[in-house]
Amino acid sequence: MIIDPAKVTAKECYKLMVGSIVPRPIAFVSTVSGDGSVNLAPFSYFTAITSAPPTVCFAPGRRSRDGDRKDTLSNIEATGEFVVNVVTEAIGAAMHETAGEFPADVDEFEVVGLTREPSRIVKPPRVKESPINMECRVYDIIHIGGDKPTGGSLVIGEIVLFHIEDDLYDAGRIDIQKLNPLGRLAGDDYTALGRIISHRRKKL
Repeated sequence: MIIDPAKVTAKECYKLMVGSIVPRPIAFVSTVSGDGSVNLAPFSYFTAITSAPPTVCFAPGRRSRDGDRKDTLSNIEATGEFVVNVVTEAIGAAMHETAGEFPADVDEFEVVGLTREPSRIVKPPRVKESPINMECRVYDIIHIGGDKPTGGSLVIGEIVLFHIEDDLYDAGRIDIQKLNPLGRLAGDDYTALGRIISHRRKKL
C-alpha cells in the first residue's frame, strides 16, 4: 500500500505516524508560567539530539480544537526553562491523566497526586516520583505548520543538570532494567521495557 500524505487528512496522517513510529519515549515536561503557575504534561514526540552540549527535543502540537498553543509551550516561551522527567511504569497512570486539557491555572501535580521537588538551576519543579530528571534551558524553538490545529513546534533544550537515582547509576551507565521506562504506542496504549535484544557488530 502506498499513501500520499497530501491526499489524506491530518488525522489519518497522525494515526499512521503514531502507529508506525513505536515505541516512543515520553518527555514528562514540567514548566512554570510567567505568573508562577505550574504545568505538567507528557509528550511522546521526544528524543535526544547531541551529547556535547547535551540537548533534547520534544514537539508540542497545537490544541486540536482551536489551534491554540499548549500551556507547556507558552510557559517555555515566557521563561526559557523546563524539566524533562523520565516516565516509568510506576507513574504511567498518573502521567496519562495529565494529558487532558486543563485550564492554565490548574496544577497537574496536585490533580494526579505527584510530588513537586525543587530543581537546582531552573525554576520549574521536578517530579519526585520520576527517577531521572533533566533540568533544561531553551536552545531554540522552531514553529512548523502555522497556527492551525495541525501545526506544532520543535522545542530544543540544553540539559544543564541531571538528577539520577543512585541505584540506577552504575559505572557511568543507566541500569535500564531498574529504570523500567514506559514507551508510548498509539491511542491509550503504552509498553513496558519487555525483552532486551542485543546485537554485536562484527569487527572488520
